[in-house]
Amino acid sequence: MEKYGETQDRHQGQPVLFAGEPLQTARAAMLLLHGRGAGAEDIMMFADSLTEPGYAFLAPEAPGSAWYPNSFLAPLISNEPYLSSALQRIENLMAGIQDSGIPLERTVLLGFSQGACLALEYSVRHAAAGRYGGIVAWSGGLIGPEGTTWDYPGLLDGTPVFLGCSDTDPYIPRARVDLSREVLGARGARVTERIYPGLGHTVNQDEIDFVLEMMRSVAG
Repeated sequence: MEKYGETQDRHQGQPVLFAGEPLQTARAAMLLLHGRGAGAEDIMMFADSLTEPGYAFLAPEAPGSAWYPNSFLAPLISNEPYLSSALQRIENLMAGIQDSGIPLERTVLLGFSQGACLALEYSVRHAAAGRYGGIVAWSGGLIGPEGTTWDYPGLLDGTPVFLGCSDTDPYIPRARVDLSREVLGARGARVTERIYPGLGHTVNQDEIDFVLEMMRSVAG
């Protein structure tokens, strides 16, 4: 794995994969965030299962196959400046989607594993932006050690959020998924949490089917 450099713009200028409709003609967009040890091509494979008409799919690549170096439950400072750089990368891509003519309420942010943690953290830190089309976290939770409070301004204004995780996931404690549901719900999101017995660290068909229904609602 590539060594981490001490740089605030580490994630900027990295490749982005595109699929589906061109942004300029799409009705809706999905930004996909891959997990640790994977890449944009890996998360983009889900676009084959999420083939909903009118969608543009974007998948940015994290350098070194990781958005930040340590556990998502580690002290926040231990994941800096990488975490801030990754969050800025998402903000830039979301701005580009809106500049293309697709509003926030027709944009879905989806992540798996480390990417799911990043998607949730971005959404709660940017709640003031308003209602998203949807937030999807497959095997993830909000970032920070025990005792973290996510006191960021704004409300998610009815944003549909899906949290899917195994009860035996070796990386994502059930308690953090539950806490993420509570925090996002308190910010005005409509949260669906599904815990799957014995699933492990992966994605199942029920999770894909739920997201497909979300996408249809978003795109109208």
